[in-house]
Amino acid sequence: MKLRKGFRQMVDEAKSRIRTIGLDEARARYGRDDVVFVDLRDVRELERDGVIPGAFHCPRGMLEFWIDPESPYHKDVFASGKEFVFFCNGAWRSALAADVAQQMGLEPVCEMDGGFTGWKKAGHPVAERPKKS
Repeated sequence: MKLRKGFRQMVDEAKSRIRTIGLDEARARYGRDDVVFVDLRDVRELERDGVIPGAFHCPRGMLEFWIDPESPYHKDVFASGKEFVFFCNGAWRSALAADVAQQMGLEPVCEMDGGFTGWKKAGHPVAERPKKS
């Protein structure tokens, strides 16, 4: 089977349309009242690797439904008027998510280069996520 577009092309195209901020710039935004860090990783990744304290968890598969105020799944955080910094483990899902959020009209929005892996490696704040029983 030959795909019209592979994920790498889709990520590259998304990255050409969105703003990516580096880890230092992300760290400078961390903790500000007007910024929401949005963690797109799967719950198993959160439990295994930890979380950025205070980040809002939005599984990638629910993003469009949680952003749209007309959706029965809408989350008020996305109507807050704050800046959104999307991140995943690396930077593929966050690029796609930031692109979609921007197309939907959510702004300002950006993605964090290096993702959670880069954040953790840089020694920025990380906490364990308790496992749900």
